[in-house]
Amino acid sequence: MTSSSPALLPKKSAIAQHISRFGAFAVSPDAKPARLGALGAVLIAAGGLGAGSTRLHDPLLESLHLSWLRFGHGLVLSSALLWVGVALMLLAWLRLGRSVVDRTATEYTMNATTGFWLAPLLLSVPVFSRDTYSYLAQGALLRDGFDPYVVGPIDNPNSLLENVSPIWTTTTAPYGPAFILVAKFVTLVVGEDVVAGTMLLRLCMLPGLALLIWAAPRVARHIGANGAAALWICVLNPLVIIHLMGGVHNEMLMVGLMMAAIALTFNGHHFWGVSLIAVAVAVKATAGLALPFMVWVWTRDLRHRRGYGSVKAFSVATAASALIFVAVFAVLSLAAGVGLGWLTALAGSVKIINWLTLPTAAANLINVIGSLFVPVNFYAVLDVTRIMGIAVIAISLPLLWWRFRHTDREALVGIALVMGVVVLFVPAALPWYYTWPLAVIAALAQSRQSIAIIAGLSTWITVIWKPDGAHGMYSWPHVLLATACAAGAWYSLYRTPEVNKPDRGAVNKLRPRCGQQAIAWARRTTSRA
Repeated sequence: MTSSSPALLPKKSAIAQHISRFGAFAVSPDAKPARLGALGAVLIAAGGLGAGSTRLHDPLLESLHLSWLRFGHGLVLSSALLWVGVALMLLAWLRLGRSVVDRTATEYTMNATTGFWLAPLLLSVPVFSRDTYSYLAQGALLRDGFDPYVVGPIDNPNSLLENVSPIWTTTTAPYGPAFILVAKFVTLVVGEDVVAGTMLLRLCMLPGLALLIWAAPRVARHIGANGAAALWICVLNPLVIIHLMGGVHNEMLMVGLMMAAIALTFNGHHFWGVSLIAVAVAVKATAGLALPFMVWVWTRDLRHRRGYGSVKAFSVATAASALIFVAVFAVLSLAAGVGLGWLTALAGSVKIINWLTLPTAAANLINVIGSLFVPVNFYAVLDVTRIMGIAVIAISLPLLWWRFRHTDREALVGIALVMGVVVLFVPAALPWYYTWPLAVIAALAQSRQSIAIIAGLSTWITVIWKPDGAHGMYSWPHVLLATACAAGAWYSLYRTPEVNKPDRGAVNKLRPRCGQQAIAWARRTTSRA
């Protein structure tokens, strides 16, 4: 026993050091945004009991004599608490953003702040979305012997069904086999306990967040960008903390897996990169948009390290990527016992009508303006604009794939652009869809102007959505309020002084993997000049 004790000392010492460092951070001035955001998260969790995406019948609240929070003056109080919490988290995020703009932020500050903000939300009811109830019902389908790609939750009557939004009760699952397995696991553990199911499902999203925290700064440093800024943009962003984690969305798993795959691929681990992309697609299909650009990265590696010719390198990289992807995906599909029926269910998003995509926004504007002069059939116009949107996607994606093929940075730009095009031109989108390109943009858009724009857009999308999962896009007061908040967020960071940036030409002459050392060297060179 005593002989093994010294071997344990370094590990214990390291843990103690981490705890000590975190404790010192918690009481330091640098933790003011962390503490402010944590207070906001507590208020969101408290207000969510009455104003969040609550269950239709909540025996837990009844047993605690808190059902009054869901009605009348209680609902007003709950809503006020929740929105004050959102406001505090936004203010804390913007305050941190100033340190990102002036380059005083550190990665440790961002990671520690994430823990402060996330902890209260782990105990919250779902907020700003009811998707978690659909996830549980779809997992129960697989658990009970149904194929969730053939039938909807309504074919498996149980107590989970009453909380699923009516529009999705007859819809088959649009998610891949990996996520259906996760949902099945949750329902196997908790049965039909919605509270326990929500908590466990949220915990199942944590690996995605951890992967994003690990990958985002590495990808940023790889192209000479700031890791702390990347974490501020794509981890601490309210769209991630409040919507993905607070709302319990499987985008958290998909985005984390995708970014980890990109980081591994940039570091030369192509097998693992493609494997993680396959797992990410098996959560949600959107991650597949990154794979063709990863083929270019592998192609360049084969040319530079192995001396392959261009055609041979591309052929080998394409064939190997396809083989790995198919093998991993097949294993996950066999484990779930399902086929590819989920791909057809992706069309179910046409049921959603809001202003978050250009085709739907255009149809709404044509309907509003055109109706002043002639009768307009809104749904006929919507069909036309959505077809045009699909055409834009079909034409843009291969062109962007071919255009952005020369460097690792170009690969990131290409992924961000194709995801941006898809989000903007698909038939319908939801707020959390914007986290797809956001994670990639985090390494690319780090100027003061870009950060201010990201702050404004993220604030608008956060505020325009309602805590119960509905949106306020057809309420002009709500739209004006969200726009005012977005303008304030943009202005607060746009006016923040930015430190002198290094000469871009000097940085580009350095290898991308030099990261922070490259920026520091360029700054010294510029200052001497």
